Amino acid sequence: MNGSLLTGGCDVAHATESSLHDLRLSKSKICSPRPNDSEFQFARCPRFASCLWTLTWALLTPPIPLATEPLQFTLDGMKAIAVIPARLASTRLPRKMLRQIAGQTLIARVYNGVRSSPLLDDVIVATDSDEIMQVCRQHGWHAKMTSAAHRSGTERVHEVSDSVAADVYVNVQGDEPLTRAEHIAALLELMKNPDVQVGTLKTPAAAEDVNNPNAVKVVTDTAGRALYFSRATIPYDRDSAGPRYFKHLGFYAYRKAALDRFCGLPESALERTERLEQLRFLENGIAIHVAETPYDTVGVDTEEDLRRVEAILRNE
Repeated sequence: MNGSLLTGGCDVAHATESSLHDLRLSKSKICSPRPNDSEFQFARCPRFASCLWTLTWALLTPPIPLATEPLQFTLDGMKAIAVIPARLASTRLPRKMLRQIAGQTLIARVYNGVRSSPLLDDVIVATDSDEIMQVCRQHGWHAKMTSAAHRSGTERVHEVSDSVAADVYVNVQGDEPLTRAEHIAALLELMKNPDVQVGTLKTPAAAEDVNNPNAVKVVTDTAGRALYFSRATIPYDRDSAGPRYFKHLGFYAYRKAALDRFCGLPESALERTERLEQLRFLENGIAIHVAETPYDTVGVDTEEDLRRVEAILRNE
């Protein structure tokens, strides 16, 4: 591709005039049979006219991208880091962060999936476990020890944000082993809008997830903002209209101000009822913008989830 593309008319005219000047100075090399003929008129030379036409066409024609060039997604200077909250004391599936899934630990699969994104400045595991810290050191992963008093992954991300500066903090829950670069890209595309304080993802719900309380559903308004998240089946299909159901995926992006606000608020009533921390944002009037992705995931909370992920990985 050309090194530069001239788009303004004045720039093109200036470049053409300059190039013509260079060609006039070198006309003796291009088409003059007598190098010392000062009276030579370049318009008489057909080879010069051909050169001029070629130059003008090159200057005015935009470069054609090669079909092999990949589309590039840029953040326009926005610094984004990912934080993976990872605690060992899980209740439904004990020590799940270190459970093996198709030859790798759960935390390794999550970390490698997040690290596959070229859009992140850093990936940090935030844990309260010495054992998980040791695993991170063995693999050379960036990890930080955080408080054992945190009640949610968001609070753990907030602690990291107090010591690591960034424009956007991406929270990838430590039980998402099917994380891929496309998830991170969709989130960060949302956050390119400076008015968005919190972003997350949804995907069309599979039939088995519609009535599954472990698969959180989300409904949004016409602008893509979340109206509600629930373990129940929402919306309720009273007249058998066949609505589209969307599953919420465990990925978030926050600005620092939103994290500060979240952690300064008490646990909300709906958050406590559904055991869904994101409802604290909604109950306090903080909008959550939702991007859609075709790439489903399976959050690992039970033995059944673990076996389901292993089956998916075997079929890839």
